[in-house]
Amino acid sequence: MIRDWVRLATSGPVVWRAWKYAIVVGAILIGINHWDALLAGDVSGGRLAKMALTVCVPYLVSTLSSVGALREVEVRDGERGG
Repeated sequence: MIRDWVRLATSGPVVWRAWKYAIVVGAILIGINHWDALLAGDVSGGRLAKMALTVCVPYLVSTLSSVGALREVEVRDGERGG
């Protein structure tokens, strides 16, 4: 079960989709949450770490969602014999 999850999570289409969403949504969230600091030039190491984590969240959400959907399709196809 875990092996199947990892297989799907690391497949090319899932990784590519997750990165696209992470970049777009992460940039929006960074703009919302750190705009004032970016304009002031106050970008410390700690803030950069927070920005990196901000990008990780949509990556994980997209990956979890994609894997969940793909697993449902695999189960449904398995039930149909297909």
